[in-house]
Amino acid sequence: MNMVSKEQAKEFASKWLPAWTGNDPEKLLNFYSDDAFYLDPTIPNGVKGKEELRPYFYKLLSNNPNWVWTQIEGIPMEEGFLNKWHALIPVGAKNVECIGVCFVQFNSAGKIRRNEVYFDTNELISEIKEYSQH
Repeated sequence: MNMVSKEQAKEFASKWLPAWTGNDPEKLLNFYSDDAFYLDPTIPNGVKGKEELRPYFYKLLSNNPNWVWTQIEGIPMEEGFLNKWHALIPVGAKNVECIGVCFVQFNSAGKIRRNEVYFDTNELISEIKEYSQH
């Protein structure tokens, strides 16, 4: 997979992003290659390979079974795309809305080989702290 078009990015995201909702880590892991590299603000050094990614996704999705991720825009790049996204994250009775980006790069089989997620976590952390104090 060389250059991914906006349409291909949108099509991929329409299947991949819903897999982040509903606490089904194995469904989500099916999008990743066995040697995938993944990082987000919680694990800034990242994890390498499905065996390291699996326990992380199990914990992350079980803690956030009802969050919803949608694509705002897919921006083509070599071997993947930059995904601008919107997340609706329930924290207690409130919903925190986040906008961020991640880049997704594919291997030759169309599986994610690299996924790095970036967003401002300040509002989310503040809401979690407030919720935890009640």
